[in-house]
Amino acid sequence: MPELPEVETVKRGLAPTMEGALLVNAELRRPDLRFPFPVDFSSIVGGQRIVSLSRRAKYLMIDLEAGDVIIAHLGMSGSFRIEQGVQPETPGEFHHPRGKDEKHDHVIFHLDGAAGPARVIYNDPRRFGFMDLARRETVSAHAFLRGLGEEPTGNALDAAYLAGRFVGKAQPLKAALLDQKNIAGLGNIYVCEALWRSGLSPLKPAGALVDRHGKAGSALQDLTVAIREVIADAIAAGGSSLKDHIQTDGSLGYFQHSFSVYDREGQACRTPGCGGTVARIVQAGRSTFHCPRCQK
Repeated sequence: MPELPEVETVKRGLAPTMEGALLVNAELRRPDLRFPFPVDFSSIVGGQRIVSLSRRAKYLMIDLEAGDVIIAHLGMSGSFRIEQGVQPETPGEFHHPRGKDEKHDHVIFHLDGAAGPARVIYNDPRRFGFMDLARRETVSAHAFLRGLGEEPTGNALDAAYLAGRFVGKAQPLKAALLDQKNIAGLGNIYVCEALWRSGLSPLKPAGALVDRHGKAGSALQDLTVAIREVIADAIAAGGSSLKDHIQTDGSLGYFQHSFSVYDREGQACRTPGCGGTVARIVQAGRSTFHCPRCQK
């Protein structure tokens, strides 16, 4: 499933075409994706101008002039394709090519923007993605967004915040980091990478990083920095380009070439002087990659 950096690159790829454009019509080619479309979806959003695009966790938000917000999730295989001029573009960073078979084109946003007419097409072979509607003034209370933790890209994510979330928790550190109520949008790939960068074991109890006074220890401070840096690096590189993910312009990302532990089972640890070997374990049904020698 695309993680935060991948969704961020999709948002950035779509913004030049969508922001400020008139959404002339939202053409639905089926009644549902993972969930049914909202009642009267096309009639509500059609004819509105797109004010802005944003992202919350792994959700793409399309803000419309009348106060409606389209909440979109890519699921496992969803992508947006821009058709304007001769060459179609597919914003995002994906390792394997995204679907362009028209039979999987489920939603088409017909736009009229500064550069003329355009179509933004949502293609999703597996149909695990979805779209929903909310009002701008209540969007934070939406069922998908309610209770989400701080973003790993904002200043609100600091060691003191995580100390408050982790205090007294025996939960393994990796599970605590994947909990969207603690950090919004942080996924398996980047948790593995951040834990390696900070030298922390994914099996370590989260509460062990908080002292008896409830203050963040130095290890938690290092982890917070590592989380923010790995997300920033991934966004700058255009995402991790794994599995099904691809950009709106069809190009592939390159952050996967910088992985230090993820998907490197049996290979040498890249920590200078470590000499250890990357191992794979399973936690809550998900693969965890780490170096047992230098991650304590």
